[in-house]
Amino acid sequence: MADGDKKKKGFMAEFREFISRGNVMDLAVGMIIGSAFTAIVNSLVNDVVMPLISLLIGGISFQQWNITMGSGKDAPVLGLGNFIAAVIDFLLIALVIFIIVKAINDLHEVAEEKKGVKEGPAAPTTKICPYCRSEIPVDATRCPHCTSQLEKDA
Repeated sequence: MADGDKKKKGFMAEFREFISRGNVMDLAVGMIIGSAFTAIVNSLVNDVVMPLISLLIGGISFQQWNITMGSGKDAPVLGLGNFIAAVIDFLLIALVIFIIVKAINDLHEVAEEKKGVKEGPAAPTTKICPYCRSEIPVDATRCPHCTSQLEKDA
């Protein structure tokens, strides 16, 4: 087998292993869901929030908020209204993601609390030597500090 073929197979095998890992698939699913979620938020901003804001400010559309830099039909235009819409879009996306992450974290805390209640407190791993009052392992038969022989607990 040629050295080049070995490198190709090694590279392809590594790539196959990389692409089949769970976290890569999770990332792909997250990207797909994120793009669909972005479409929903964009619709919320463009079809609900912006018309309400436009109504509050006198019926002016954000797309009309432009500054023309110069004169003539090919003069550059600063689209401030589009920029404001993008900022509101970003803030709404950030707010919704914050609410979702907070809800998921709260669910995890509730699950951990339920898990902790069912299991109860963990068994102690240390105890106090009755002779020297030092902390020692719970299953010790002799204190490593004062070397006293310890009685077995009933």
